[in-house]
Amino acid sequence: MANQSSGKILIIDDEKKLSQLLARILSLEGYEVFEAINGKAGLNMLKQQEIDVVISDVKLPDVNGVELVREIKKISPNVEVINLTAYGTIKDGVMAMRNGAFDYITKGDDNDRIIPLVSKAVEKVKLNSKLSYLENKGGTKFSFASILGQSAAIKEAVTLARKVSTTDTTVLLLGETGTGKEVFSQSIHYEGQRKLKPFVALNCSGFNPNLLESELFGYKAGAFTGADKDKRGLLEEADGGTLFLDEIGEMNMDLQAKLLRVLENQTFIKVGDTQTKKVDVRIIAATNRDLKKEAEQGKFRLDLFYRLSVFSIELPPLTQRRGDILPIAMHYLTEFTANANKPTLIIDDEFATLLTSYNWKGNIRELKNVMERVVILADDDKITPNLLPYEFHHKEIMDDPMNMQTVEKQHIIKVLHYTKGNKTESARLLGIGLTTLYRKIDEYQIP
Repeated sequence: MANQSSGKILIIDDEKKLSQLLARILSLEGYEVFEAINGKAGLNMLKQQEIDVVISDVKLPDVNGVELVREIKKISPNVEVINLTAYGTIKDGVMAMRNGAFDYITKGDDNDRIIPLVSKAVEKVKLNSKLSYLENKGGTKFSFASILGQSAAIKEAVTLARKVSTTDTTVLLLGETGTGKEVFSQSIHYEGQRKLKPFVALNCSGFNPNLLESELFGYKAGAFTGADKDKRGLLEEADGGTLFLDEIGEMNMDLQAKLLRVLENQTFIKVGDTQTKKVDVRIIAATNRDLKKEAEQGKFRLDLFYRLSVFSIELPPLTQRRGDILPIAMHYLTEFTANANKPTLIIDDEFATLLTSYNWKGNIRELKNVMERVVILADDDKITPNLLPYEFHHKEIMDDPMNMQTVEKQHIIKVLHYTKGNKTESARLLGIGLTTLYRKIDEYQIP
């Protein structure tokens, strides 16, 4: 029996007894049922209620039920329509389907067919609704539209990702830490044919080899101490969908061989088991390492590298797309000010210059963190350079890092940063007099 949330059904039929009987049957199946005696009343009902499926007689007092399908679709495009007729003709059946009907059946045949037919129609409506929701959600979070930047480098990466998203091809995402590899992997999944199936992410650097194998493949009860019951691995959790393997270069050679088997024939064996299991999983892997070089040096399986890199996408670092830095910063500024319930913040020119000239080793992730910090620290409506970490004012790259003055200057800067600019506390920690500290600040031109 269907549950109470199965769906809303509208019956349009002027034969009251038949309509009431059908309504009773559908109600017992858990559907919420509405009735209308003609086409006009049915269309009015559609404007008042969120109907999932319409069951309409073909011969109505005011309109032909086949033609009514078109009017129904104008009001509620996602509604599915089932036409019922006492005297079915091929011509009417063809016309009904052409107008967008879900099905066209003859009365008398409907006793056995109507319930499973309604069930399928409602299922289609719910599926389309879920798909629409994911597409709308993806538009802001999981789609390629969520990838920030307009530079040629990022546009090229997005173009490649769009093309591969419609396939089941294994993808290898390459790039520095923080360049957005997981965002790309999610976009490929949610804009592909597996979008309604699970997206499962695993960071291979977060586990030791034994734990990583158990996490990936699962295990049988008794496989090791503490394994008191069977556990599903992430491969099974991702069945039908996508498994994203971040930092794939951290996986050891033995586990690489087992992953290769998954890629080649979609089979694996749980830890402590002897039986082979079958899965249907798309693999997207990511790394910030040069896997080809490591494979040639024997540090990564060459056969696995070639299998993973069927379709590689290089994600550019921020230093190769400096024109994107300020727009991305503005995006996060808007997001964090909204979350913090703060008024609109304005970035001054010096702040913007420091952002665009900075060497972003952590890329987008680092930029996001900096903007969150800035929003927290901002006391007025203008964002100025003093809100940035000290690294922005004092480059870490030095002409001579072994020079004593350079070392002393950097140490004073770090202590001042630690004390949030408190000169008295900084002098105490440095073990020098306050006057000496002021002299050195002046000598080294420390802001």
